[in-house]
Amino acid sequence: IPPKTTCQGHPHSPLHTSLPPRFVNMSDGKASDTKRDEAYFNAVLAEQTERYEDMIAAVKDLAQLGEPLSVDERNLLSVAYKNVVGAGRAAWRVINTIVAKQEDSGEDTKLSVGYRAKIEKDLAGKCNELLDLVHNDLLPSEKTAEGNVFYLKMAGDYYRYLAEFQRGGDRDAAIKKATEEYAKATDEASSGLTPTNAIRLGLALNYSVFHYEILGDPTTAIDTAKTAFEEAIPKLESLAGEEEYKDASLIM
Repeated sequence: IPPKTTCQGHPHSPLHTSLPPRFVNMSDGKASDTKRDEAYFNAVLAEQTERYEDMIAAVKDLAQLGEPLSVDERNLLSVAYKNVVGAGRAAWRVINTIVAKQEDSGEDTKLSVGYRAKIEKDLAGKCNELLDLVHNDLLPSEKTAEGNVFYLKMAGDYYRYLAEFQRGGDRDAAIKKATEEYAKATDEASSGLTPTNAIRLGLALNYSVFHYEILGDPTTAIDTAKTAFEEAIPKLESLAGEEEYKDASLIM
């Protein structure tokens, strides 16, 4: 099965295609029955079968155990929500275009506006669900700089997604929160991660997108991306691992 999904900051994260070794008890060949291993394996199965709502249910179980997630578990969390929320964002763009065309032609928009509102409600629900996990479960239990940056970046991203479709005071609040989360992530990445770290580079990329698309500030967007690029490029060739090099160079 070829890779179909990637995760934030890890562009080469593969789709899982077999039972990971951690699940097999070599003495009896049976899968582990611990709650954590069951939740992990359920997430892997859901990813393989592209049942992303089921995948979200499994990664929520992992996130709410009160323990730091492994890199692989973090990636599963990212993939699960990215697929569900990504589909919702795509649906919103389509319905928003339909509404705009109807308005331009003087058509009745009551039904399409109502359907757009339904999509927005569902999308906001998923974004806020992820944000609650980040703030209430994941960040409090995380002990590494890379993990903290990963979750702060994720929070910034999901507030950015809310700002894409919300209006008025809700949009202003989402923009403020996204700015705060991206800024905190950037500070921690600058002090705790190398310039070639894939999560740090992915953060700079997404922060620049936020400046350009949400704030309408192309100058800061370019400066943010340029700074990250220029800090990483001299160190790129010194990376020892092939995957590290691929991840960093792809984002750059």
